[in-house]
Amino acid sequence: MMKKIVVLTGAGISAESGISTFRDANGLWENHDVMDVATPEGWRRNPRLVLEFYNQRRRQLKTVEPNEAHRYLKRLEEEYDVTIITQNVDNLHERAGSSHVIHLHGELNKVRSVKNEQLVYDWNEDLVLGDTGVDGAQLRPHIVWFGEMVPMLEKAAAETLTADMMLIIGTSLQVYPAASLVDYVAVGTPIYVIDPHEVAIPRNPYIHLIPKRATEGVIDFDRSLRGG
Repeated sequence: MMKKIVVLTGAGISAESGISTFRDANGLWENHDVMDVATPEGWRRNPRLVLEFYNQRRRQLKTVEPNEAHRYLKRLEEEYDVTIITQNVDNLHERAGSSHVIHLHGELNKVRSVKNEQLVYDWNEDLVLGDTGVDGAQLRPHIVWFGEMVPMLEKAAAETLTADMMLIIGTSLQVYPAASLVDYVAVGTPIYVIDPHEVAIPRNPYIHLIPKRATEGVIDFDRSLRGG
């Protein structure tokens, strides 16, 4: 039976493919206040602005490709039972070939009805006011905004509970509730953290920090995995 590796990924892994990280140094996201484009209140105030913001992100996604860290996680499936839990809304893990991906914060290439959260559509083009679902309601980005519930968290926690090993790539572990997944790892389970920046990790003798970018860090991780 294959050992199970649960992988938690954040903005750092996608940054190496050319996707901007969530916030830059001045606290803005692509020159927008996150409260204007990533909250239910922002949507109510100016839905046109919110739609165009995500249209730009969707267009950008078409111009980038998975990087070596994404592809490494795909190759890992050849020897391990791999579940990826990602905070990212892009589809780079899927495009790299990973077969079991849980999106905590939603998916850029999906939209849903504002009246029925279960009415979800695949969507690769621009979304505009007037685009509606079969229920006649306006469609909105299928993104978990600040202040909204994280519906996939329970499933992610259940996966983490069964991990033989956890690998964390490109996240500061400061965004909750995603950061709380570390608490679900069984005592004594090795945890590897790949990130070049300061990471908020608890004191734990089983946590191994690899202070490198994603594409470099997975090389070190693979060496450790093979006893090198």
